[in-house]
Amino acid sequence: MTLVAVPEAPAVPNLVFRGYRGAEDLPAMLRVYTAAHEADGLEEVTTLEDMQRNYATLVNCDPARDILLAEVDGSLVAYARVFWMDLVDGGRSYENFGFVDPAWRRRGIGGAMHRHNERLLRSIAAGHEGVAPKYFGSEGIESDPGNTTLLRNDGYEAARYFYDMVAPSLDGIVAPPMPEGIETRPVTRDQYRTIWDAMAEAFRDHWGEAEWVEEDWERWVADPDNEDPRFWRVGWDGDQVAGAIATTVPVEENERYGRSRVYVASVSVRRPWRRRGLARALLASSLVAAREAGYTSASLGVDTNSPTGATDLYRSLGFEPEKTFIAWRKLM
Repeated sequence: MTLVAVPEAPAVPNLVFRGYRGAEDLPAMLRVYTAAHEADGLEEVTTLEDMQRNYATLVNCDPARDILLAEVDGSLVAYARVFWMDLVDGGRSYENFGFVDPAWRRRGIGGAMHRHNERLLRSIAAGHEGVAPKYFGSEGIESDPGNTTLLRNDGYEAARYFYDMVAPSLDGIVAPPMPEGIETRPVTRDQYRTIWDAMAEAFRDHWGEAEWVEEDWERWVADPDNEDPRFWRVGWDGDQVAGAIATTVPVEENERYGRSRVYVASVSVRRPWRRRGLARALLASSLVAAREAGYTSASLGVDTNSPTGATDLYRSLGFEPEKTFIAWRKLM
């Protein structure tokens, strides 16, 4: 076991920090992750297979160096990870996040790990010459006061707000016709890369967007949520993807919370086809198909200051904000 010195470590008996040992650590990390999410009122269900897939496709992250675990008497109580990403709108963001088991919160463990990771990120960034600006970045749900206080006290500012939105009913949604020149076709597996590339292009206009890389494609195409595209809607203009809706079924969440909901994982329209009602037509068609298949509600995430006016579109289809998340930044 590789122990890590954390100078600000609180005086918790038998607390130690160590490096990542590989996939054998993932079950305990998932336990902490799940407990933290449940304490914060998040209903996302992440499986061990999800964790394994995500950690097998990390980008700009050296697991041996960039993952920090905290244990008390040999039991994991917290973990944190850092990575960096090139921003589409310029500069580089050095991201720092972590999760503390709720039973061990408010003892200084998370703060000590956060500041340790800031020093690590400064060291990493020092080797990146010719990059500007450089930011520290983090995020969290607005309802977690400990995270908010920690980041504000360390000089971070709320840079952007995001909603989780829910449409509690799909009744009454009517799908308008596609804009002239656009047609939808059944989605097949051989179209996936073309669709993904079009989504990557469309999302380049979003705030804080990172450059999409091959590992992102590998993670996306291997995600079992993307195996069934029956509720996807893709608008084609000839052989070009004009816009795409990827709506999936969160099976584990539906089972755990006793509901019948779909998740709109992605809404994207490429620039030349915007302001023509394409997003509305595609999304409404997707939701109508889900309703006809017996699903009764839907959820999605959105930037509250989306440049495409997405929040207003979603409200018009019955979505309302349920939770708010904050993206935090600090100039390095």
